[in-house]
Amino acid sequence: MDIENIVIVALGISALTLWIFGTKWMDMKNRRIEADAALTAEKAAQYAAKTERLEQRVAVLERILTDRSATLGQEIESLRDEPLN
Repeated sequence: MDIENIVIVALGISALTLWIFGTKWMDMKNRRIEADAALTAEKAAQYAAKTERLEQRVAVLERILTDRSATLGQEIESLRDEPLN
């Protein structure tokens, strides 16, 4: 075998090796991106749920502040019994 054939074979093996490892690296990066996206979506859902609970509590407080009924004291006491989160 002369040097040209050795270089061609070496380049072919190198290209094949780079292609195999490059493909595996890209697959790993894609799985990482998908995992990060799932985690971000989960956190967004948690924040949305927390925001919804806070909005509900603010609505109750607004109603209490504008309500002059006799049950005002009972409603305030019931708010103390509810968990914050």
